[in-house]
Amino acid sequence: MSGFTGATRQEKDSLGFVEVPAEALYGAQTARAIVNFPISGLRASPFLIRAIVMVKYAAAKANGDLGLITRPQADAIMKAAQEILDGQHLDQFVVDVFQAGAGVSFHMNTNEVLANRASQILGGTLGEYQHVHPNDHVNYGQSTNDVFPTAMRLSASLALQQLDPVLHSLAKGLEGKAKEFDGILKSGRTHMQDAVPIRLGQEFAAYTVTICRAKDNLQYADSTLWEVGLGGSAVGTGINTHPEYRELAIHYLKQISHVPVWPADDMRYAMQSCAPMATVSSALRTLALEVIRISNDLRLLSSGPNTGFREIDLPGLQPGSSIMPGKVNPVLPELAAMVGFQVIGNDAAVAMAVQGGQLELNVMMPTMAHNVLQSITILTNSLRELDHRCIRGITANADRCAFYAQSTVSLATALNPYIGYARAAQVVKESIATGRSIIDIVREEKLLTEDQIATILDARAMTEPRPKEA
Repeated sequence: MSGFTGATRQEKDSLGFVEVPAEALYGAQTARAIVNFPISGLRASPFLIRAIVMVKYAAAKANGDLGLITRPQADAIMKAAQEILDGQHLDQFVVDVFQAGAGVSFHMNTNEVLANRASQILGGTLGEYQHVHPNDHVNYGQSTNDVFPTAMRLSASLALQQLDPVLHSLAKGLEGKAKEFDGILKSGRTHMQDAVPIRLGQEFAAYTVTICRAKDNLQYADSTLWEVGLGGSAVGTGINTHPEYRELAIHYLKQISHVPVWPADDMRYAMQSCAPMATVSSALRTLALEVIRISNDLRLLSSGPNTGFREIDLPGLQPGSSIMPGKVNPVLPELAAMVGFQVIGNDAAVAMAVQGGQLELNVMMPTMAHNVLQSITILTNSLRELDHRCIRGITANADRCAFYAQSTVSLATALNPYIGYARAAQVVKESIATGRSIIDIVREEKLLTEDQIATILDARAMTEPRPKEA
């Protein structure tokens, strides 16, 4: 359904009568939420919609198997759920991401959509709920308090499945540049000052390890999401559930989602604590911090073209100025950094929400779900573009790098074992004052023989530990 004609139907809930768009699959409680929460204009992530619909599919299948709802009702709910998983009816999930606590409004939006569509499948009409009721059938043996935490965890795990291959590809892209640039000598820099030589490939190899470590961290965080409390019902005690429902529903959820979910050891814990969301958000924040750092390095290394480092060139993607002709900016590293800032802010919101629970429930789950899923989505999209449209196209300015490698005054570091730190420091001061190279000063003052100069002040040799002398 893509739009409404303006006609309405009247539905009744526990508070009274409500006008609902005649063609809407949602019902009275969703209509109230639309009025109550005109906050951001943002709607639930597709990952959260898929996850909660998977939970409903699994619950209907379990309840049907156990005879708790009729087989036709179970089959109709499952068919309606499958339609949504296939991409239909997504415009019917209309509740703002900022809503009543615990996600009750989004949950009822889901129950109503599934109930109305299932009723249609069984020959009923929208809003009558005689064939399938949102609470009595779609939500049988369930509560927002166990459904939403389960869907929230599952949605984050589903989203991370999209980020993981992007990080793998990004690491491969950086690894490729590490190999391509391995023979290019340049000056290292610490404190933004000249340091001993390093190879450009070594810098990129370190970036590769950084992304791999962040990827590993996220994979661990993902695994903490798989313990779910579905079946806990209102307060984690399993009230109004069949003794076999919990295990069966989670078994079916594992089947349909292909995520290795398993029943929580303590359903109260899974309802009270949202620590896994903090773990995931923290891992996303760590990734963001590292991406910001690498992006800043790429901007520095490519700065110029005439008055900066310009040790590397980034692909030119678009004009960089409305007034300066020919200017090209490092747009994707800039984008990646800005996305990183947003992820860090999202993590702060998640942290506050995770500690915001009281007693048997954390009602701040909607903001956790929104912020974690947004972080995963924008990192996935920005890092994919950074990889394919920036990293893969980086080229090195080998001559410029070589010039800096020979010009760094920190070449004098290699003199320490031979002439001592104090004398080497004098050589550095003279080099800075006169503009002459370290090698020229050492040669002129006969501090080393020519053979020693060739060996000790070999910039390439400085990029690896010096072998033990025989």
